[in-house]
Amino acid sequence: MTADSTTRAPSVGQSRVFGWPIFVLGGMQLLVVLDGTVAALALPRIRDALGLSESSGNWIITAYVIAFGGLMLLGGRLGDTFGRRKMFVFGVAAFTITSLLCGLAWDEASLVVGRALQGASAAVAAPTAMALVTTTYAPGKPRSRAFAVYAAMSGIGSVAGLIVGGALTEVSWRLVFLINVPIGLLVVVGAVAFLTESQGSRLALDVPGAVLATAGASLLVFAVNEGPGGWVRPIVLIPAVLAIAAWIAFVFVERRAENPILPFSLFRNASRVAALVSILLSGAILMTMAVYIALFLQGIIKYTPLQSGLAVVPFAYGLGVGAFLASRLAQRVQCRWIVVVGGACILGGCLYAASIATTSPSYFPAIFVPVIVIGFGVGVASIPLTLAAVAGVGVNEVGPVTAMVQVGQNLGGGIGLVIVGAIVTSRTLSLGGTTAPVVDMNPSQLDALANGYGLAFVCASGIAVLTGLVVLFMRFTVDEVAEGQLAQKAANEGGPVETTA
Repeated sequence: MTADSTTRAPSVGQSRVFGWPIFVLGGMQLLVVLDGTVAALALPRIRDALGLSESSGNWIITAYVIAFGGLMLLGGRLGDTFGRRKMFVFGVAAFTITSLLCGLAWDEASLVVGRALQGASAAVAAPTAMALVTTTYAPGKPRSRAFAVYAAMSGIGSVAGLIVGGALTEVSWRLVFLINVPIGLLVVVGAVAFLTESQGSRLALDVPGAVLATAGASLLVFAVNEGPGGWVRPIVLIPAVLAIAAWIAFVFVERRAENPILPFSLFRNASRVAALVSILLSGAILMTMAVYIALFLQGIIKYTPLQSGLAVVPFAYGLGVGAFLASRLAQRVQCRWIVVVGGACILGGCLYAASIATTSPSYFPAIFVPVIVIGFGVGVASIPLTLAAVAGVGVNEVGPVTAMVQVGQNLGGGIGLVIVGAIVTSRTLSLGGTTAPVVDMNPSQLDALANGYGLAFVCASGIAVLTGLVVLFMRFTVDEVAEGQLAQKAANEGGPVETTA
């Protein structure tokens, strides 16, 4: 089917930013970010309530991020093909229903399946929401301001998730999922009432590519997750072999696909490859720290979920300050050196956190300092990596590259968490610990677990070092980064209407 047979987005959108449409679209962004934050915070309570082991608990996080990251590119294409508003409503409605399933989960399998379906739903809603921001608002300042409001929802969601999520978890871990239901219903009603339908060019859907990429990541995660019980068992080897086969098939499919979800042309620039690999690794650091800080505070120091959430709030402020400084420095200094500075902060904070893991530290300065330093380092490193990913690209390439950044962050987070989790479990078991819920552990087993969590922080520092080495191959100049920023601004303010995924 040709593009002529589709309904084009109107060339002139709204000039008034603050109104129902941006609240509806921003509401979905708030839901997605808040859900990721509260799930990590509630993980210790979920594990204890359902009697999950360390490795089983990680699936609650990993199932979501792998489905989200693996299917996001396809989700954006669905909006182009079938209508962005229609697929946005479908994605939010599915997210609401699957949140209800997670809140009512009766065992590990039902919760993990619910989380995977949540991630798949978000993979449809999130990219279509970004595309709807472009088609709803007029080029120039209105569209730029709308994107600013939309992006601000990420920061609000992160902080709100730590505080509200902690408070809800105090009552019941189920509420962190059930709270999505009324919010999701409001977003669905608002979308039907206030958003205008739009479509892009109808391109062939690369369903096999999306399925193979997600299956390959899931099989690898399953194999690594089962590894600590014996790496040469069939339950480890068979999924590992199938994962390799899925990714080989993925490469063949993408090279022959009419409209591949992963254009290999993006990888012709070695500096861009280094940026995307670094983004993958930084996603692993962020997810590992988010989960294991929550587990350490609640499992070892015995903080309540609310105390744990409040304790990590300085991370968000450190990240904001670091991001602000990095965005200014990127106009004068090569991005790779800014990332190295951010990585050094993360390295120092993680090593310090590892050194106190087996003690009973007071909040200030023992916990406060590494939390805010690591947050600052993540902010300093993440902004130049994102800018480097779009350095030197044209207006029409900004969308696909930005989507690859989001996919890399999610898949890196999911795969990194399960690899570090396997290392932590092996370390805990080697010291006489157990994979039983924390509430069932004796003092010696808790000490073994604390050592395992300390190793998680060491692993995060190791990933930071590896990221620093990879980023040295990212040789974009300040001028190339500025060119990418201009292309990104043009795409947001008045470039051609393209899908963001």
